Amino acid sequence: MTLWKIKLLYDGACPLCVREVNFLKRKDSDRGLIKFVDIAADDYDPKDNAGIDFETAMGRIHAILPNGEIIQNVEVFRQTYDILGIGWIYAITKLPLVGWFADTLYGIWADYRLLLTGRADLKTVVAEREQRLKACEERCAISNRETS
Repeated sequence: MTLWKIKLLYDGACPLCVREVNFLKRKDSDRGLIKFVDIAADDYDPKDNAGIDFETAMGRIHAILPNGEIIQNVEVFRQTYDILGIGWIYAITKLPLVGWFADTLYGIWADYRLLLTGRADLKTVVAEREQRLKACEERCAISNRETS
């Protein structure tokens, strides 16, 4: 049985994202309304997250609703904040013009988020992750052969 109301995919290697998640965790107060999934963790698996691969998740914030619906961008914040009872913070973004403006600003932020937080570009981050995971798989394979 699913107890969470929204599964929030976030970048645990992004200091600003982590700050936001820590705020949301405090607001959740162990109620379990939000399931937090760190996409930067080596064990992140798209199969457990509506098929959202690492690169896609890194490009824009995503969340998954209990019915399997995927939402992204500012809508993630709107719904997350609503669930936590602090929806008034994003309520103004429900107005068409303000919503469009907020979505546009978020898109710009998302495009430059890695650069603004002192990290490599998305292509490099994805390549580094793939290389790290491949090396880990190789080490595990060697370890498994040695214990067999």
